[in-house]
Amino acid sequence: MVRELKGRWWNGVWGRLARRDVWLTREVRWHVIARAGDSETGKVVRWKVDTEDEARQMVKRLVQADGGQWREQTGGAATQPPT
Repeated sequence: MVRELKGRWWNGVWGRLARRDVWLTREVRWHVIARAGDSETGKVVRWKVDTEDEARQMVKRLVQADGGQWREQTGGAATQPPT
């Protein structure tokens, strides 16, 4: 199945310790993927939920819990989540 990217957020901080990324994707179910750290050494956590509302609420909780200058990434800046 093809995973469709529905949204991506970044906390606006560069650096392998402070960087945070969140992706919202959909196959059959909705997926929220969060990474703390950079693409090489960061820790990735995944959740599967049944509805878009549940998924967006999880994204909102993740973004609000970290603070910082979160921004939604669109277009070419919206890279695919880690595999």
